[in-house]
Amino acid sequence: MSAAAPAAMPAAPAVASSGANLVVVLNCGSSSIKFAVYDGGVDPLPRRALWNGKVQGIGGPAPDFGETGVAPFAITLDAAEPYTGALALIRDRVLARLAGRRVGVVAHRVVHGGSRYFEPVRVDAAVLDDLRGYIPLAPLHQPFALEAIAILLREYPRLPQVACFDTGFHHTIPKVEQILPLPYDAWQRGVRRYGFHGLSYAYMATALPERHGDAARGRTIVAHLGSGASLCAMQGLESVATTMGFSALDGLMMGTRTGALDPGAVLYLMEIEKLGLEEVGRVLYHRSGLLGVSGISSEPRVIVRHEGDEGETGERARIALALYVRRIVREIGAMAAVLGGLDMLAFTAGVGEHNAFIRERVCRDLAFLGVELDEAANQAHAATISSPASRVLVAVEPTNEEWIAARMALERLRDTASDGALRDGR
Repeated sequence: MSAAAPAAMPAAPAVASSGANLVVVLNCGSSSIKFAVYDGGVDPLPRRALWNGKVQGIGGPAPDFGETGVAPFAITLDAAEPYTGALALIRDRVLARLAGRRVGVVAHRVVHGGSRYFEPVRVDAAVLDDLRGYIPLAPLHQPFALEAIAILLREYPRLPQVACFDTGFHHTIPKVEQILPLPYDAWQRGVRRYGFHGLSYAYMATALPERHGDAARGRTIVAHLGSGASLCAMQGLESVATTMGFSALDGLMMGTRTGALDPGAVLYLMEIEKLGLEEVGRVLYHRSGLLGVSGISSEPRVIVRHEGDEGETGERARIALALYVRRIVREIGAMAAVLGGLDMLAFTAGVGEHNAFIRERVCRDLAFLGVELDEAANQAHAATISSPASRVLVAVEPTNEEWIAARMALERLRDTASDGALRDGR
């Protein structure tokens, strides 16, 4: 397994550590791999990674790599196996920084654990085969995480690997929320609401009460708004309802995904417009959402620049953002009904943390629930952006999925000897 890169590849800066085992977290998507390295010798585990980085543009014409202390630089990956090459590059960069230390465990964000895996699990060949069965339920993420696991299992069979599931946090939702209105034998076969973004929500369940106290333990809705987007209704810091369902297509309108959609529209595309299964999948996952409606971008901050344009461009920009906000507001209203009211609303992930105008528009339309925004705090991306008069506490909290995965992996292996650690020199 090898990765070609420029001859003048920047050196990996030294990073201080306790000298104990390190935890590597991999978050694998279809065109990017994010990684973070944590010092497993410090208790409690520090929330800030020793260093992190990302390979992006995998499979495209101009992939690049960046990490803490090193500006992104162009790389060359084998056209036949670009993903394998990207993993090799990350491995080599991690090895270059170990300085006599070792990697004790690799934690993987795995999107789907199905109806069997709720808690983090150490992965062996049998578990890996099980998880491959869930690829059709999360085709944008599941196969790539499993490819990384398979490569490491093959090359470092004694190195512990732990799968941490985005579906796991939602195992507390009641059956009435899990079951879908299909024939009952579909439930028995595992066709049900699973929910996703669980590592992010697990972090919120830790961070919000630390910052806001008992307010977070009441009727709380967390809005994870990124390229993928969902809501989670929490009571007592546990999930009781969520917008994503059997797959990561359900619920809110997203960057390129539809969110909730009349299934009759899908049948129409297939029966009347004669779209095949693969093409329908591309439409639902890659050509819809903000990108599909606006025709401009999947990013709200890009689309908003065109709201004042004349003609079709401006009209599509305005309706795309209006629909995006409307779907968030509609689903928050539904979640508040399930909770019997609302005490806290928290925004997180890329859009939720950084796009003040989206938060302002959502909160404006939630005034009927007693939401009142502090405009200056919102523009400053403050931790609390509601006014003192607001009946609902509105928060902005950066998520930290990688730290949650690292902590889960350490807890899973706390009583397990890791004699297969990855060392410099391999």
